[in-house]
Amino acid sequence: MSERNHQDRAIDLSVEVPGTPEEVWRAIATGPGITSWFVPHEVDEHEGGGVRMDFGAGFGEESARVAAWEPPHRLLLQGKGERALAYEWLVEARAGGSCVVRLVNTGFGPGEDWDADYHGLSEGWPLFLENLRLHLRHFPGQRARAVIPTRMLPGTRDSAFEAVCAALGVPADLAAGDRLQASTAGAPPLAGRIASAATTAGTRAYHVLLDAPAPGTALLTAELAGDQVALSLWLYLYGPDASGLPDAWSPFLAALGEQLAP
Repeated sequence: MSERNHQDRAIDLSVEVPGTPEEVWRAIATGPGITSWFVPHEVDEHEGGGVRMDFGAGFGEESARVAAWEPPHRLLLQGKGERALAYEWLVEARAGGSCVVRLVNTGFGPGEDWDADYHGLSEGWPLFLENLRLHLRHFPGQRARAVIPTRMLPGTRDSAFEAVCAALGVPADLAAGDRLQASTAGAPPLAGRIASAATTAGTRAYHVLLDAPAPGTALLTAELAGDQVALSLWLYLYGPDASGLPDAWSPFLAALGEQLAP
């Protein structure tokens, strides 16, 4: 890839979400807000402030700084370190009580490793923007507890997704509006309605509006990651009981990974 091409490379996505610019800003620019639909964040809410992002066991933490803070319309986070990326968030009000949220993700370098990052984030960001939309539609102003287990597995996108669905006792071909109910012995509590089902070149995913183990949202995904598959069961749980629930989903994925290991 030429020097010019990699410098021009960007992920540029938009989603329309319910809420005022101020409500949307709280969801994309504060630690509790971002934690409620993405990964746990701590944000110093001013220009020059620090940002900590926790991607969970096996993936570690990343840090960034607030390079631009213009509430409620523009936030720019600049990553730190050798593989730093920039994340620009733009909020534009629309008639009828909604906003368009635009994400521009830049900073990708040349080479195969950067290519993998670019393609992985191009597949992953639409999943989380949809989760942002669900958060603002169903749980506006509320704070979620994020439980974000991921397991790297051999195989294909389809084989991993079908394996985790079988382990939960749910069909692998559900559609929006269908009921999802974990039913196998040893499966963690998981029940709700499919908000959307996505299949792309690299990803199979269910977005779920949960009623068990607590009200919330969930992402059940199998995403190609090089020669492996990232299998995730990410939950965003609301209400007074959410903080006290044991994490049964991380050991569930770990056990499934051991079963599928060659």
